[in-house]
Amino acid sequence: MRFKVTVLAGLLMAACGAPAVAQQAAESNPEAPARPSPQTAGAEAPKPAARSAPREIPAEAFAAHMEALRKRAPEGFTFVVQPPFVVAGDEEAKRVKSRAAHTVKWAVDLLKKEYFDRDPDHIIDIWLFKDEASYRGHAKTLFNETPSTPFGYYSAAHRALVMNIATGGGTLVHEIVHPFMRANFAACPAWFNEGLASLYEQSAERDGRIRGLTNWRLAGLQEAIERGGLASFQALLLTTDDEFYGDDKGTNYAQARYLCYYLQEEGLLAKFYREFVRDQATDPTGYATLQRLLKADDMAAFQKRWEKFVIGLTFP
Repeated sequence: MRFKVTVLAGLLMAACGAPAVAQQAAESNPEAPARPSPQTAGAEAPKPAARSAPREIPAEAFAAHMEALRKRAPEGFTFVVQPPFVVAGDEEAKRVKSRAAHTVKWAVDLLKKEYFDRDPDHIIDIWLFKDEASYRGHAKTLFNETPSTPFGYYSAAHRALVMNIATGGGTLVHEIVHPFMRANFAACPAWFNEGLASLYEQSAERDGRIRGLTNWRLAGLQEAIERGGLASFQALLLTTDDEFYGDDKGTNYAQARYLCYYLQEEGLLAKFYREFVRDQATDPTGYATLQRLLKADDMAAFQKRWEKFVIGLTFP
């Protein structure tokens, strides 16, 4: 069987001729946020019944949007149309174009192949700032925002992903998941929205499919398991968005991520997504869907098996 693993960092290195870090930059910092900033308010299942056809954004709309960005941005930026995004960056032009093709397009193509039937129905900007000074300075001048994370965030008010790309591409891939989730599963609870997005902070391509790898969140999760401080899956899946983001969010992110990782390794993650979307009216948290796919009448016993699985993982 053909086996190909292309870690995102390798994609950037090969394309740009320079080292790049694809994972979340601060691997030692389990509190590094990767959700939309608070400053901006295996086996495939059959796809659900067809929805109304999504509106396709015409090429001329992208061209007009890019021209408007050119007029607004300071000098020194390169602009690339990469639907459903327009990528803008202040690194050298060759590098910006490479990131658009080898990070943005790569992630979009594989995420759509695995999960998403619909593109966002509006153009979203991806601003790739070359370093922290550029990131913080331009966030203020372009959006009048002060970033609360050193890595990047999604600004709903400006329909923009605002990234310090010097920290690597992992946060960028994480944030790309969110507008697609919003377009395809608007009622998605925070635990799965962030769990799936976090899964791809460290990612690879195997046989034409995107795969999440172990990452920096593992150590904190293993510590929580060892001290017996982890919530039950029922409790995690029942969290409100405010509870997920506010109460022990580092552990919540990690537990959600490695539940998705387990489902991926069992060949169930894409099937879980599709059945969760299909049954969201009767199972808004996903707990019944999870229990059914795992064939787990005793979720406490499953959690013990999952915890043993997690303890056996390594990173790097």
